[in-house]
Amino acid sequence: MTKLMDFIKVAPQYFIPKHLLSSIMHWFMQVETPWIKNGIIKLLTKTYGINVSEAADENINNYPHFNAFFTRALKDNARPVDQRESCWVSPVDGLISQSTHIDGNKIIQAKCQHYTVEALVGGDIEYAKTFRNGDAAVIYLSPKDYHRIHMPVTAKLLSMTYVPGDLFAVNPATVRNIEGLFARNERLVIRFENDHGAFCLIMVGAIFVGSMETVWEGKITPEYSPTIQHWDYTEQNLSFEKAEEIGRFNMGSTVVLLTPDRQLPQLGKININTPIQMGQHLADYPIINSHSEADILA
Repeated sequence: MTKLMDFIKVAPQYFIPKHLLSSIMHWFMQVETPWIKNGIIKLLTKTYGINVSEAADENINNYPHFNAFFTRALKDNARPVDQRESCWVSPVDGLISQSTHIDGNKIIQAKCQHYTVEALVGGDIEYAKTFRNGDAAVIYLSPKDYHRIHMPVTAKLLSMTYVPGDLFAVNPATVRNIEGLFARNERLVIRFENDHGAFCLIMVGAIFVGSMETVWEGKITPEYSPTIQHWDYTEQNLSFEKAEEIGRFNMGSTVVLLTPDRQLPQLGKININTPIQMGQHLADYPIINSHSEADILA
């Protein structure tokens, strides 16, 4: 029965004009006619069980369009942040759909399916080597979730790459059936670095994700570019604190986190299908013994 339902959900995606539909959705979600936008907000709030009481502004009439409501700010106390320096926090609200050790350059997506780090980061072979035998986690954002993206840990922004691609849905059924899904869909590959080393946060687009944006470049999509675009920030000294906002999605999508070998091994050992909220503990840096091997031998 599961296979049949998966087929019904996934098969039509090969034939529908996903980029066109996503552009139309982006336009529709910015309609400012009060009775239309208020009606849509009420309908989708009820359909998906969106908790409006967490919003900084609970009055839906004050939002100029649905997208403003969908990317709404939350009350200051709505997402307590684990401030311990030893840990990462979740950058988003969502469900941890994958948590895995990277086997060489391969990341397991589903049973008998994998994709490579090289493909995920847009073909940058040298950069992909950073995460050889490292760890990865995938967090799926459903339409009911808070859709701003925050820093998992304090770090400096190095660069960002827009990788054009498809716009398959990123729900569990599609993940099970579309091989290399996260390396096929449109995405933003964002490179960071801190005292512990490099890490990567990837915003993965999907059908009806009418917009991806960052705080340093604004809206990236739409328009949908057919070519890879790259921004280098190494000389700009752009640093962000843990839990500071860095971007936004419209509708549901996915964030992928990559860390190098032995930097954050707990990232690859989280129980899958664990619900999590932005600011909650995600993984701890390993404890480093203050005595080196040389000291012990001496």
